[in-house]
Amino acid sequence: MLKGEKIILRPMRRDYLEKYTEFLNDVELLLLASDGPPMPMEYERVVAEFEQHLARPRRDLIWFGMEVQGGKFIGQSILHHFDHAARSCELGITIGDADYRNRKYGRDAVALLTRYAFRLLNLQKVWLTVNGTNLRAQSAFRHAGFEEEGRLKRHIWLDGAYDDLVYMSAFREDARPLEPETGDPGEDPPETEEGAAGDPAA
Repeated sequence: MLKGEKIILRPMRRDYLEKYTEFLNDVELLLLASDGPPMPMEYERVVAEFEQHLARPRRDLIWFGMEVQGGKFIGQSILHHFDHAARSCELGITIGDADYRNRKYGRDAVALLTRYAFRLLNLQKVWLTVNGTNLRAQSAFRHAGFEEEGRLKRHIWLDGAYDDLVYMSAFREDARPLEPETGDPGEDPPETEEGAAGDPAA
């Protein structure tokens, strides 16, 4: 369990899956941040992916459910695509419950995950992807210590338009605690992990 100021990260649990399936079928959420067209997701498929996750070595993918105080499940986050030679991984996060978006819960989760990756997993780089038009999410990630490394132009098709796919990363030597806010540094990213909406076990 990892505990932040606003978020508790626990190992993904079976009792989260029904609500998680609702998040995966939220078209507005998927259009905002997914890197692919919305597709229906059956509960049975989510359960099958969860079972597949349990059967895999733990070092291949670290999957957390996100709770607020009181135990309410509001989303998920993962570390995956580990490169053990380069000491790097990809970070993904989904704030599925709309009542908890843009209230710094996602930012708290990103800080927890990066500290966990750097201090406990001995990684030196954490990277993620975010849609080019999602400027507020990019601002939030920058506030958490991530910087843009590059972008794939017109790489994804969403809601009738092409969009860039932006790669951002944070390095252990540059890691820092979140700074006090001055103004509006950006909203929580509802989802940043490539493929999270469709197959969290990929």
